[in-house]
Amino acid sequence: MTLMESLFGTTLITADNTWGLLGIMCITVALSIWLEQTYNWASKVSGAIIALIIAMFAANIGIIPTNSVLYDDIVWGVVVPIGIPLLLLQCNLNKIGKLTGKMLVVFLMGAVGTTLGALISFFALKGAYVANGGNIADLAGVASMMTGSYIGGGVNFAAMASAQGLKGTDVAAAATVADNLLMAAYFFVLIFIAGMKWFRNKFSHPYIDEVESGVTTGKTQAAAFWDRKDISLKDIAFNIAYAVAVVWASTIIAGIFSGMVPAENPTAFQDFVGKFFGSQYVWITTISVIVATFFNKQIVEKMNGSQEIGTYLIYLFLFVIGVPANIMTVIEKSPLFLVLCFIMVCVNMLFCFVGAKLAGATLEDAIVASNANIGGPTTAAGMAISQGWSALVGPAMLVGVLGYVIGNYLGTLVGIILGA
Repeated sequence: MTLMESLFGTTLITADNTWGLLGIMCITVALSIWLEQTYNWASKVSGAIIALIIAMFAANIGIIPTNSVLYDDIVWGVVVPIGIPLLLLQCNLNKIGKLTGKMLVVFLMGAVGTTLGALISFFALKGAYVANGGNIADLAGVASMMTGSYIGGGVNFAAMASAQGLKGTDVAAAATVADNLLMAAYFFVLIFIAGMKWFRNKFSHPYIDEVESGVTTGKTQAAAFWDRKDISLKDIAFNIAYAVAVVWASTIIAGIFSGMVPAENPTAFQDFVGKFFGSQYVWITTISVIVATFFNKQIVEKMNGSQEIGTYLIYLFLFVIGVPANIMTVIEKSPLFLVLCFIMVCVNMLFCFVGAKLAGATLEDAIVASNANIGGPTTAAGMAISQGWSALVGPAMLVGVLGYVIGNYLGTLVGIILGA
């Protein structure tokens, strides 16, 4: 029971007070963005993490409830699916290969590490999880969710939670806490690594040297990256219409494939088809990438503001995933999720830094690529901006957005392999 619930018998803002909750959420996101673009300390943490931490604090002391129609039906059910196609408009596969260079290699190595880490942690922990009364399918579902999350960030966490039927459950809540705690802690570790002599001796670090010498190639504030851009009413209308159309088409296509699978005793192949091709998020991802890659001039270049609108929607989502992050939940429900996340983060880090060494990439490439895996494009770009590595902001966004794509695929595959 939280502080407010012990004093008043309920949270300060009740679950049925939709406008109150929406107000807290939107004000928090606006405050987080303002802080990120105003103060250096906030820029280093990133607005995304600030919004998540504020939500965790508000829920843990009882200002807001941990469950609400606003969270489950509106943000999870509408905001996230609309936000994904808008962010994926940046995912031109031809462009990613040209601009990201060795960071892309490191990022893909990290994705392999995350996937391997999910499998290792599942088999290492399944005995203890079942012994503590847990459902093995739930553990497989969490491994699937965390595979998506630690390849592309919070968007994939949402997608995999929905795909595995864990949205709004105690399991998802406990996994959210573990995810958020490890993610936030790891970002500080990465910042610390950038200043460590041991790592600097092992890797080249031209961007760090440039910043420390006082010579920069551009602005280093978050405000500079998110500077005011040309956008019209038509742009807003086209962006929203496009995103909704993609989600609508994806739902139809996924339903067709799901309908092909017999309700009773499906074969292994039929079960795979139903779970993989019957996933709404697989088709949202696929359609969006096709549009971004092959219809860049016809569609993408004519829709200004997609990155800003999509990022804002994901900030709303990050607030919501912080809400059920009650520290007591993970302690009571499954502290093993913290161990699972720790193993996955460690394996990802190992693959990223070893991959960077083998590929001849810089220390900054390894740090930003691993951040993009664990947190997604917004946190990776935020770190690059905050550290003054302005030349890496674009590549960070690009590889992070690519993580949205492969994260959904690999997360789905891990869930199928482990029997989620």
